[in-house]
Amino acid sequence: MDKGMGRIGRLFLIFFAGLFFTASCGHQPSDKLTIAAAANMQYAIEELTRVFSEETGIPCEVVISSSGKLTAQVVGGAPFDALLSADMKYPELLFQKGLTIDEPMIYAYGNLVLWTLKDGIDPVIGSLSRDDIKYIAIGNPKTAPYGISAMQVVEKSGNIKNMRSKLVFGESISQTNQFIISKVADLGFTSKSVVLSPGMEDMGTWKPVDRNLYDPIAQGIVILKSRDQFQKEAIHFREFLLSVKGKKILYKFGYEVEN
Repeated sequence: MDKGMGRIGRLFLIFFAGLFFTASCGHQPSDKLTIAAAANMQYAIEELTRVFSEETGIPCEVVISSSGKLTAQVVGGAPFDALLSADMKYPELLFQKGLTIDEPMIYAYGNLVLWTLKDGIDPVIGSLSRDDIKYIAIGNPKTAPYGISAMQVVEKSGNIKNMRSKLVFGESISQTNQFIISKVADLGFTSKSVVLSPGMEDMGTWKPVDRNLYDPIAQGIVILKSRDQFQKEAIHFREFLLSVKGKKILYKFGYEVEN
């Protein structure tokens, strides 16, 4: 097998692993409050829902995928009760379509980092154009808001033409992380919440990306009309998310929150 086919094979294996993770969350109607969350929230949402359930007795089920895919599923009738997006575009789209009970609200601002698990690589913008950097993992800008932010950084690096061939796109931050962790990619862009999460904080090396290089990543929550019987619980969760306790958890995972 030639090198090109070997790389394609590895990418397909990781891609299907990502699909399995998303599918395993389940999209069938549940008797629990069902929260659809962008992939960058994968670790933070675990603690948020755990604490929320402990305090309220309301059980939660979480579905993780890219913001774009989750939004498409909502439009298609997925039985979700709330959407936590990585941006405001998708919640606004659902509001305009009349699929939400009210307007979306910003719950946090995300931070972008460069992350590598390979030795000898300094995860800084200047490393992107190094000749020995062959593959750079990045979220798909069509479905992953963090991919849009990462592309803004790449474009401002001043060498976008030569870098395009290095980019390896993940359908979500989760899949992008798989490219980095597996070392298929030499380094990549991800959410600060990922590298601060339990089990990840000591893996590899990461550095924050200058926030002047990308637009603020305003992340939005919206309550959906999918299931009337869970709207009260969904509103309760939103109140918790925006509370002092909810903001402390978000801050712990590297998000910026408003006082």
